[in-house]
Amino acid sequence: MTKYLITSALPYINGIKHLGNLVGSMLPADVYSRFLRQTGEDVLFICATDEHGTPAELAALEKHQDVETFCTEQHEVQKDIYRRFNLSFDHFGRSSSDENTKLTQHMCKKLMENGYIEERTIKQVYSVDDGRFLPDRYIVGTCPHCGYEAARGDQCENCTRVLDPTDLINPRSAVSGSHNLEIKDSKHLFLKLPMIEGELTKFIDSHEAEWPVVVTSIARKWLKEGLRERCITRDLKWGIPVPCDGFDGKVFYVWFDAPIEYIGATAEWAEKDPENRNWKDWWYDTRDVRYVEFMAKDNIPFHTIMFPATLLGVREPWKKVDYIKGFNWLTFYGGKFSTSQKRGIFTNQALDEFNADYWRYWLMANAPENSDSSFTFTGFAATINKDLNDVLGNFVNRILKMTASKIGTNVPAGGEWGDMEREFIRVLSARIADYSKYMREMEFRKALVELRAIWVEGNNYLTAAAPWTVIKENPEQAAMILRMALNVIRLYAVLSAPVIPETSAEMLKLLNLNPAELGWVGDDLASELQKLPAGHAFTVPETPLFQKITPERVAELCERYGADPNE
Repeated sequence: MTKYLITSALPYINGIKHLGNLVGSMLPADVYSRFLRQTGEDVLFICATDEHGTPAELAALEKHQDVETFCTEQHEVQKDIYRRFNLSFDHFGRSSSDENTKLTQHMCKKLMENGYIEERTIKQVYSVDDGRFLPDRYIVGTCPHCGYEAARGDQCENCTRVLDPTDLINPRSAVSGSHNLEIKDSKHLFLKLPMIEGELTKFIDSHEAEWPVVVTSIARKWLKEGLRERCITRDLKWGIPVPCDGFDGKVFYVWFDAPIEYIGATAEWAEKDPENRNWKDWWYDTRDVRYVEFMAKDNIPFHTIMFPATLLGVREPWKKVDYIKGFNWLTFYGGKFSTSQKRGIFTNQALDEFNADYWRYWLMANAPENSDSSFTFTGFAATINKDLNDVLGNFVNRILKMTASKIGTNVPAGGEWGDMEREFIRVLSARIADYSKYMREMEFRKALVELRAIWVEGNNYLTAAAPWTVIKENPEQAAMILRMALNVIRLYAVLSAPVIPETSAEMLKLLNLNPAELGWVGDDLASELQKLPAGHAFTVPETPLFQKITPERVAELCERYGADPNE
């Protein structure tokens, strides 16, 4: 049996993440993991905070904390937010863990033994006013490729080109803003990517037919431009120490150690229950694991080039990625969400405004899979009001209240299915098959279209069957319609669980069912729609499942977050 190893890009430690970060990796990875678990697959879903590198030091400096204390606090903050978003990580680790340190140092030593790392003395930016070397993100300036004036010394946030600090035009210190910079010699380690380019090309070739275009196009762009040796060490105090003579006070580049933390976090997970867990079963010399990575497009070069190159170069049987689900940008009123610029809605703010399921549904229905998606409060409100409130919520509330008022709070007995019910089952079966197919293929926007259509079919059936009219002349037929509809609520709870787990659990509790026993829909839908037998007790909700978002609330949110209410 195939096991599924799922990782989402590590959220960086420098601050609370925005909704773009959430939908670009962690949330779709969670939806996919939940779906697979429900269908009976063996799943391990791993993530961690990415805690090394310049932004961590700068963020700690801004808060007047030492970097270790800052990272520990921020890890707990982010972990709690993701718990509140109902992200079902099997383990949420830290890249500063001992496990990651050991693995990163091991891989460096193996790469050196195999001739894929060389030592070089390079010219590096030194800030006279700060009294220190300025690696990567400690330097900001103008991107030489697109002209973006706030590019970092490792990558331009605007055009995603990977940079060296010395590439920047008009560079300045990110610590002090000083332009008083000098170029000095500094000794570093370089990963010799050109030596592995042929193997990387074959690796990408072998997956090109399956991987999304956004993934292969970025990887191909890197290969076409020609790979260069990449510096994998930095002049920083915080990070994984370089285990080489003469490298005291230097640490590994964050993009060298961060992907290795996927393995490190799995080792952390295994250590919690060593008698029953073995991390090597998922990562080392295994043939029964399908490994799926989720990430936004700015992380793609590091996961299609840097990380595979590392695993290839150590010449050990490490598991390499089978499928990369890449995402484009979620924009905020046409502009980029940005943690550093504090633009957009951040995950803690989102939860202060609405239940997590509101956000989970909208983000997955509008996931930026094939192109960028734009968030507006008007569009958000329209989707929530129409899909969750008017379609799903209305169906559930109507059926439970109608049955209770007309018959009682037990599933009614009597009546037999007719042509209308059999046609309803046929249509639902086809929709569910498509929904399951799209979920398994990670085509989330298509899947959400089908999920909404499944909800609509229930309302269409209810309208056509009209139990409120039928009950006056044929109580037994009305009882059958309502019994069918109550079973449809259970069906909706099962199908919706990967996307809106909290609402799904609430629907099951209203039906006096245990959410912990949730499975997937069987092949025989007719049997599924008889799982709630006559006499089974249910509860009428005190409040609707969802609340409409009013135009006044939209205007209030636009004012609070600096958005245009007319967009």
